[in-house]
Amino acid sequence: MMSSSSLVPTDTTADVRARGTRAGGPQVAVLPVGSYEQHGPYLPLATDTLVACAISREIAAAYPVHLLPPVTIACSHEHAAWPGTVSISATTLHAMVRDIAASLRRSGVEALVVVNGHGGNYVLGNVVQESTAAGHRMALFPAMEDWEAARERAGVETSLLSDMHAGEIETSILLHCHPELVRPGHETTDFLADDRRHLLSLGMSAYTDSGVIGRPSLASATKGKELLAGFVHSFGAYFSLVTSDAWDTGTVPPGTSSATASSAG
Repeated sequence: MMSSSSLVPTDTTADVRARGTRAGGPQVAVLPVGSYEQHGPYLPLATDTLVACAISREIAAAYPVHLLPPVTIACSHEHAAWPGTVSISATTLHAMVRDIAASLRRSGVEALVVVNGHGGNYVLGNVVQESTAAGHRMALFPAMEDWEAARERAGVETSLLSDMHAGEIETSILLHCHPELVRPGHETTDFLADDRRHLLSLGMSAYTDSGVIGRPSLASATKGKELLAGFVHSFGAYFSLVTSDAWDTGTVPPGTSSATASSAG
């Protein structure tokens, strides 16, 4: 079970209008995209959605953005061997995000940042690239560099390569945001499989019996809190990018690294 308040924003249309007036530039929406897939025996199927929502809520508390309800089912085909996993096609996810962005623009919200909580949602990068090529303001967050910066800030010991699924990072964020949803077992379920070169062909079940790849025994609520703080810090460059007057000229705004601009589409 999870509280509906963890997933559904409570803004009214007046709130959105007032926020746009205060910001004085293009209004920015934030769309969490998660998944519904196995996360070992101790984390819920909705873990990626909960992580994306946690990041997005922290962003919305720090920046004048319009927080959207999440996309809760996405591309989890590599986890199909485990009961409970549900996927949609990449084509469907592409169409959903594209249609959401178009609907926002019609209602006056010009920019969209997609906050992705699941590494298998590869198609989101294509959505952003295609949208920005068409002149629309869109970005994908967090990039690998943002995950690494947050990991270092929080003192996460496991590398991003090793911390692939239901590991130190995801377990830490849930221990901070939703400790009631973390079941016993993460303390004794560490498993590493750094060489996963055939993952796309064979799926996760070829590399792990438990569904876990990482070291969840190292997780803590304190690390989860610091991870989220790191993402809030990194988001500033994305907000500057999608609201910049220089957007239409392709110029990187001050304070935005070229790496961030590239990852944002």
